Amino acid sequence: MTKIVLASRSPARERLLRQIGIPFKVIPSRIPESRRKFATPEERVQLLALQKAKHVASRIGHGLAMGADTVVVHKGKIIGKPQNLTEAGKILRELSGSTHDVITGIAIVNAETGRNAVDHVKTSVKMRRLTKKEIEAYLATGEPLGKAGAYAAQGKGATLIQRIEGCFYNVVGLPLPRLTEMLKKFGTSLIQ
Repeated sequence: MTKIVLASRSPARERLLRQIGIPFKVIPSRIPESRRKFATPEERVQLLALQKAKHVASRIGHGLAMGADTVVVHKGKIIGKPQNLTEAGKILRELSGSTHDVITGIAIVNAETGRNAVDHVKTSVKMRRLTKKEIEAYLATGEPLGKAGAYAAQGKGATLIQRIEGCFYNVVGLPLPRLTEMLKKFGTSLIQ
């Protein structure tokens, strides 16, 4: 199997790759989150995923570098990772009782040839109407920190979700079915 390098520090992405048995190495990219304006959130996540993958591909010499970037979009506004619990509480109150989109860009770059593939997946998430007490209890877990949208669907945050339409793994941070399709284009099949 071709060497695969994940250009991410995300423990959730690492767990997902281990779950499906992909042997991989982690080399985090040093691409800062962009402050520039993008036409769409989809454009943003695809470009950042590609920048991350290209940065790591330039450092590994051979194999496939995989980059990803995830955002939460609510009422046309990108909601990032909260900097503290106060900000996380504000985000959760905003998302409570409404539907938002989780959009993940994925990029794969062949380090030897520079050939690349870029795509994105969008999933709609309906959050339950949360009480003040529920939000405070969830904040006390510390789980909202470092998570786009201030919740983790793969953790205690699962209790906040009423419905998911689309790829669950996308909400966690890496749409595995789309990743599988993209890897096939590079001659790497996960199921022999």
